Amino acid sequence: MNAEQVTKCEGAKGMIAMTGFRIRNQRALVSGALFVAFAVFFYVAGRDYPMGTAAKMGPGYFPRLLTFILGGIGLAVMAGAVTPKAELRALAKWDFKGLLWITGSVMLFAFLLYPLGFVVSLLVLVLVSSKASHEFTWKGALANAAVLTLLCVAVFVYGLGLQFPLWPTLFN
Repeated sequence: MNAEQVTKCEGAKGMIAMTGFRIRNQRALVSGALFVAFAVFFYVAGRDYPMGTAAKMGPGYFPRLLTFILGGIGLAVMAGAVTPKAELRALAKWDFKGLLWITGSVMLFAFLLYPLGFVVSLLVLVLVSSKASHEFTWKGALANAAVLTLLCVAVFVYGLGLQFPLWPTLFN
């Protein structure tokens, strides 16, 4: 490519189009980049842990292995986003209202867990986070809350034996 052809290109999009490199699936590219970013972050955060060997694993062995797997998955997803057969998908606008509902429900769960207990806090968590959905109905949210609360109590309290207060402190 000569200098004349380069100057005719407008910005980065022109250069990308000239090389045949096109981002066909923006969602997949951003998802893969997030995987890689998390892998790098956790690799750096855990680099001080001793690695050990496969026969005698140190505290850093498994986390470091997971960062390599996560990074590999991220790179594979990113590579799939630029293949000619990739589906054309643009990034959607962020739903800040939904993000706030979900983040707020998790924070509310954390504040309510010890005064109100696991069961009531989970019910509140599911009901409040359900408001993030565009298909929200009270009937669906209540049914979902009941089923998820029963499952969480069965798995975390009885199955794993985690020490959560089940009911509000009034009843203990």
